[in-house]
Amino acid sequence: MGKLFVISAPSGTGKTSLIQSALKDPRASSSKLGISCTTRDRRAEEIEGTSYFFISNDRFKEKILNDEFLEFAKVFGNYYGTPKDWVLATLEKKENVILELDTQGALQVKARFPEANTIFIIPPSYEDLQKRLEKRNQDTDEVINARLKEAKKEVSIGKSFDRILVNNDFDEALEDLKTFMFTNKDLPKNRKLHAEKSLDLLLD
Repeated sequence: MGKLFVISAPSGTGKTSLIQSALKDPRASSSKLGISCTTRDRRAEEIEGTSYFFISNDRFKEKILNDEFLEFAKVFGNYYGTPKDWVLATLEKKENVILELDTQGALQVKARFPEANTIFIIPPSYEDLQKRLEKRNQDTDEVINARLKEAKKEVSIGKSFDRILVNNDFDEALEDLKTFMFTNKDLPKNRKLHAEKSLDLLLD
């Protein structure tokens, strides 16, 4: 069996970039990024079975009734869910699966799949997170404030994850993530201590 990794982080923390960079490592050759089912329309650049599995609302609801998802949620009017059969089939092939989920989805997976390795990525501070969100130049001040408020909720949940890493420096955070994904080792003492202190500050 392969290993299941579930990675969560507040918006703006750099989760997606870290995961994509980690998957370029030669050791990631036997790792696959999870593919979700969704009811939203397929965009021109998206590929069925690679970007998402695109299905109808009725089919999605049927899958819910048949207990075919490890987790699912409705976001902005569209359903998204992690197909249980795809994850299990991939793990059976001794390939690792990486799921990029919000904290609620991660908890759903952990409840149903206790052996999953949950990883939570945190910013060094809320001030730093705010600067990152502003730098993206994607959201209004109102949306940024809402994201910061949501981040505080997510951190209070994320503290219970198996592993915590802090993205204060991208290259260091990437090495931390690779350590979790490709070795059985814990973080170096200084990085682990830094993550613990950063988490304490965020929870204070």
